[in-house]
Amino acid sequence: MLNGPDPAVLYPLEPHTNLVFLKNQVNNPNIIIGDYTYYADFTDASNFEKNVLYHFDFIGDKLIVGNFCAIASGVKFIMNGANHQTQPISTFPFGVFGKGWEKVNNDADVRAKYPNKGDMIIGNDVWIGYDATLMPGVKIGNGAIIAAKAVVTKNVPAYAVVGGNPARIIRMRYNDRQVARLNKIAWWNWNAEKITRHLLLINATDIDALEQVS
Repeated sequence: MLNGPDPAVLYPLEPHTNLVFLKNQVNNPNIIIGDYTYYADFTDASNFEKNVLYHFDFIGDKLIVGNFCAIASGVKFIMNGANHQTQPISTFPFGVFGKGWEKVNNDADVRAKYPNKGDMIIGNDVWIGYDATLMPGVKIGNGAIIAAKAVVTKNVPAYAVVGGNPARIIRMRYNDRQVARLNKIAWWNWNAEKITRHLLLINATDIDALEQVS
């Protein structure tokens, strides 16, 4: 019996190469991608890391994406290297350039000089629509949907649908009790055989039935 595509395959829809299982092509150790998460690109799906912007090694922040996420073409992930101080008269990042300008850091590590909102963490089964932008340090809950061209500046609750600039909650896919149950079921952590066996329930709306087999 077949149990779905191999998560270790780069092109699960071969011969089509505009969609990839992302973890199999990412090389940056600070980008961590879960199984079955895919990226689709209109022109070149092999160059996903170009969309992870201002991701400097000396900062060390991570982009962490869970299992079974769908990332559309044009999605941008803005990392902490984009941050500037806003309190001083000038927002220019003098300390980054050194050559005497590092004195503005007051002997502190350059990473401590500029705002850092931590890792960007995207849960499981998240759908991120075309040309959306995620700002530094945001946390996206399981089952969330990010609308096309949304600009996400704040954390997104599990199973929320958000859109706009800045992104706001349009609606919740489920109520709080249902969300708690779905997070507990965590079907995205099941093995491939169990997912295949209960695929019709995962692709339906009956949480009670899914809970019974979890």
